[in-house]
Amino acid sequence: MSDNISCCRNEQITNDNPDPQSIKERFITLIEKFIGAAAVRLSDDVTSRLEQMREGEDSPLQKAIYGSYFENLKMAVEQNRPCCQDTGLPQFYLKAGSAFPFLDMTKEVITEAVKRATLSVPLRPNAVNFFDEKNTGDNTGERVPWIDWEIIPGSQEMEITLYLSGAGCSLPGQAKVFKPSDGMEAILPFVTDIVYGPGVNACPPLLVGIGLGHNIENAAVLSKKAILRQLGTKHPHPQGARMEKEITDALNSLGMGAQGLRGSQAVMGVHIESSARHTATRACAVNVSCYALRRGTVRIKKDLSYELPSYKGIKLL
Repeated sequence: MSDNISCCRNEQITNDNPDPQSIKERFITLIEKFIGAAAVRLSDDVTSRLEQMREGEDSPLQKAIYGSYFENLKMAVEQNRPCCQDTGLPQFYLKAGSAFPFLDMTKEVITEAVKRATLSVPLRPNAVNFFDEKNTGDNTGERVPWIDWEIIPGSQEMEITLYLSGAGCSLPGQAKVFKPSDGMEAILPFVTDIVYGPGVNACPPLLVGIGLGHNIENAAVLSKKAILRQLGTKHPHPQGARMEKEITDALNSLGMGAQGLRGSQAVMGVHIESSARHTATRACAVNVSCYALRRGTVRIKKDLSYELPSYKGIKLL
């Protein structure tokens, strides 16, 4: 993977290159290379946040752990290899323009790109069909790769956010539906029990995604999308933003740092996504990411040129 500057536009599909098969092949290759970028390096906002946290720790042990983290990340880029042995299962979150000219082939393109990336990156084969109990060997299978679609009316672009979530990040995930009478006060102990229980095994510091809504599936999806938000952003509602800060401060005050050992910063942040709830329910779901938060975004134009807002100074094609 080259480090040439290309966070903006690149070679385009032109009238001299209209062949549908060549267009499809370029689209597949673009997504394959994007998967590789996300597996190898952390996005700019995550790297910046980890650097801040390293400076904020006084403990020699914590300094040493962060030193190991950054050495690992540096070697991954230098050797063009995934920065974690558990490359997870690729999860794609699409903001798909209804007028994007290659919308019909997008699912097929992503599936083929995952198969190729399994060999070229390489990705550890992690997909096991649920009832067959057999690893497919290429990270595809029953409803995998998982693709979440959001249609943007009239847009001619496709924005794809990829999240590589390993087992350590997935195992702590929990959801619960509270009675309205339990109040917002029920959320903090629920989140704390997850972070300081199974979350310790997810290689802290963590990014904690909280979904608040009306039922388990609604809250669970929101909690995962909360992790996709750029670090440093806030919930749009003042009370939601205040709650994010209060939970962050509470989690960081309990004495856990990197790798779950004593420190002062357990989390990179807390992100909340919310929806309206039923009058008789108050649902909460929690997902966490490890320090190696491997998620990135690529914006694809109608001519298959692209932008990489997550990474400065790298080129996919």
